[in-house]
Amino acid sequence: MTRQVRIDHRSAVHLAVRAAREAAEEAGLPGALPEKAAVLASELATNLHKHAVDGVLYVQPLPLGHGVEVVAADRGPGIGSVDAALTDGFTTSGTLGTGLGAIRRIATDLSIRTDPTGTLVAARLTVPGAAPGSAGAVGTVCLPVGPQEQGARHEDLACGDAAAVVETEAGRTAVLIDALGHGPAAAEAAGSAMTAFLADPGAPLSPLMTALHSALRRTRGAAVALLRNAGGTMEFCATGNVRLVLADGQRARGGPQGPPGIVGYNLPRPVVHRLPATAAGVWVLHTDGIDAAWSRDPAPFLLRLPPSLLAPALAHRHRHARDDAAAIALAP
Repeated sequence: MTRQVRIDHRSAVHLAVRAAREAAEEAGLPGALPEKAAVLASELATNLHKHAVDGVLYVQPLPLGHGVEVVAADRGPGIGSVDAALTDGFTTSGTLGTGLGAIRRIATDLSIRTDPTGTLVAARLTVPGAAPGSAGAVGTVCLPVGPQEQGARHEDLACGDAAAVVETEAGRTAVLIDALGHGPAAAEAAGSAMTAFLADPGAPLSPLMTALHSALRRTRGAAVALLRNAGGTMEFCATGNVRLVLADGQRARGGPQGPPGIVGYNLPRPVVHRLPATAAGVWVLHTDGIDAAWSRDPAPFLLRLPPSLLAPALAHRHRHARDDAAAIALAP
């Protein structure tokens, strides 16, 4: 589950620092890495407080690999020159101007995209010597309904959506789960489905969907989508209201949709769609907590984002506030 901190007052910076430190500790990052994660959050949150409109920080474990990421999103006014902003001493507000330069030195991987409608910054921190992992090729976000930014304990929040990406011999496999409703009962259903998925994520998609159906029988059930990059082919299997979209830099095209049904209650016969894994594009899975209208007339800025920024951008700009929301973005 993604920690969200809305940076709408100065004290929210302290909430961001705490969220990043806790996320790093829970991810098992050793030594000084939790404090480094806290510094990343502090610098990004301070920048949002001083310079941005509608700033939000998202903190979560990396979707692949051993680490954490801190993503800052806002609605403008944008950064005039990213290169200048990354230079120590640069300032537009009379401060020392070392924020983005410090972030670049601390972060294992840093992605920045900006235009007048807003800026997105993803700072990722991994264990030294670890395999490079997916870098920006995978992005996720998973947010429970409700105001996380008011200081609620992360462990007290319940999310009926769940998302994961796993490397298997069969290919990089993603699962997106949207349990019926929200709250603790929905979170229990999502957890049961996730446990079943992680037990054998490399299984063929049709039997894997059937295994999730069995795991969800004693719960309220869920909509589920499975997406696998199997070499030159994308395999897709879904049931219920989970949306697949291909963003190719120029437009967004809807992919096949799963048939109506509830995994755990009335699963229709699973159908696996095989689609070409085009090199120019990002595959996006999202639950109905993200407004599907984003893909009908998408902003060009969104279409050019890498996966690590696209998923949180959709949550920030197109989320339904009264529902859990999750998204996965995958590059081939």
